[in-house]
Amino acid sequence: VSLSGDIQRACGIDDTDKAPKFDFDSTTLAGNDRDVLQKLAGCLSTGPLRGRAIRLVGRADPRGESEYNMNLGASRATAVIQYLRGLGVPEAKMGETSRGALDARGHDEPTWRLDRRVDVELSDAR
Repeated sequence: VSLSGDIQRACGIDDTDKAPKFDFDSTTLAGNDRDVLQKLAGCLSTGPLRGRAIRLVGRADPRGESEYNMNLGASRATAVIQYLRGLGVPEAKMGETSRGALDARGHDEPTWRLDRRVDVELSDAR
């Protein structure tokens, strides 16, 4: 998960270097993923962004077929939505999409790891 700058500022969440990343071919959230998402859920439920909608963009590293990576990105976004829903964020306030590996920049394992994420952005929908 990588939070947009406006979400980081509004919620007081610094996810630099702590932003959750997925393991290769995985949609499982790790422990540090949950920490950032718990803070985000609080901000969306009772904090400064209460009632605001978000958009989740699933991403993958460039390995694998295009269609597979698009589906993997979508599954990662769904995993984040399910976790946030469990923390009380209304599903109606969350939209999802996938970019798969379209914007991937990695070229080795450390940089591919940065490609395997879900970006969270504020949505214009209310």
